[in-house]
Amino acid sequence: MSGAVSVNQLVDHLFRQESGKMIAILSKLVGFQNLETAQDIVQDTLVQAMSVWSFNSIPDNPTGWLHRVARNKAIDYIRREKKFRTISPQYAYLLESEWALSSTVHQLFLENEIHDSQLRMMFACCHPSIAPESQVALILKTLCGLSTSEIARSFLTGEDTITKRIYRAREKIKSEKIEMDVPSGNELGERLDAVLRSLYLLFNEGYNSSHPDWLIREDLCQEAMRLCLLLTEHAHTGYPRVKALLSLMCFQASRLPARLDDKGNIILLKYQDREKWYRPLIQKGFEYLDDSSHPFEISPFQLEAAIASLHAAAPSFEKTDWTRIHQLYEWLYQLQPNPVVAMNKAIAAAYAISPQESLRLLQEVQGLEKNHIYHACLGEVYLDLHNGPQAKHSFEQALTLTTSRSEQLLLQQKISLC
Repeated sequence: MSGAVSVNQLVDHLFRQESGKMIAILSKLVGFQNLETAQDIVQDTLVQAMSVWSFNSIPDNPTGWLHRVARNKAIDYIRREKKFRTISPQYAYLLESEWALSSTVHQLFLENEIHDSQLRMMFACCHPSIAPESQVALILKTLCGLSTSEIARSFLTGEDTITKRIYRAREKIKSEKIEMDVPSGNELGERLDAVLRSLYLLFNEGYNSSHPDWLIREDLCQEAMRLCLLLTEHAHTGYPRVKALLSLMCFQASRLPARLDDKGNIILLKYQDREKWYRPLIQKGFEYLDDSSHPFEISPFQLEAAIASLHAAAPSFEKTDWTRIHQLYEWLYQLQPNPVVAMNKAIAAAYAISPQESLRLLQEVQGLEKNHIYHACLGEVYLDLHNGPQAKHSFEQALTLTTSRSEQLLLQQKISLC
């Protein structure tokens, strides 16, 4: 039983980490309009891995095994179809030769080509014919391996809405025969913002996962950082806001070792052992933040990175420059007037101004009525104001809205203090 569990866990991990790469390269080969075919091949490969590895031992190089099987399935598919020019016009002359077929598919699975194909596919998903919200949902589902429920949580919406957005995006790709092309000029910048938002949401899901058993999904954080790093290194995507996003990720990821205790219980920011914060990542965060200032550009990512840098630089929670952080949230809200930014601004106000001001601002926030973090924040402020009954009510509200066992335990501890 334990062997089966370990196989399932490994396949799930590899699905998160490798499916996007394989789908990207297969979509390049079979055509972006045949995206579902590429997904089917990857899904079949993962199902085969679970079956074969359960009866035999896990291979020494499971990632290589997956890529080899997916590659062979793609070759079989192309041989069956015998419509090379329809499937992949770019490689038709190579694929029509039986000798060149295997060589071409193998070449496309080389590491550098995989990276390049992922970037192309991300930008293809952000074609202007596809609605912006559908672009991000498609990337998170197809390239990042997030579930529909995880994406819905990121968007603060329902699963049905996300399912419809992804369906409409796929239908648009088919009907307009959208190719995996990277645009240039102004259009590149327009598509880049949707790509960055996708990576931002992917990192957030890893940093504070909606999975009941895992509060932190380091594999998702690492994947978001890896893809963002590729963008910073690309000649046409290394914009200041890209470096700012990577800076933000570095600062946030540096705190991961201090966010849970040995038993997996949550340690809030004010109680974290800052000696456990990973200093090399913090240093990288400052380097990317400095790089993001040339040429001059103001983006939400730069403001968020600046906020994270103040936390990283503070010797303690009490000595944090909360006045500056609150001011930065004010500027961020002007750029992004959404309820999550408003909530964070209100939290900062508790330390920069007063708990009373924080409560007033939190009560003005609209759109987070079903968000457990919002109600937990209300509970904290009520506790600071020595209003036990209201604090208990808020914590109980939060408790009903989260499935995370770590968060539930923390909220139960808070309720016992009321």
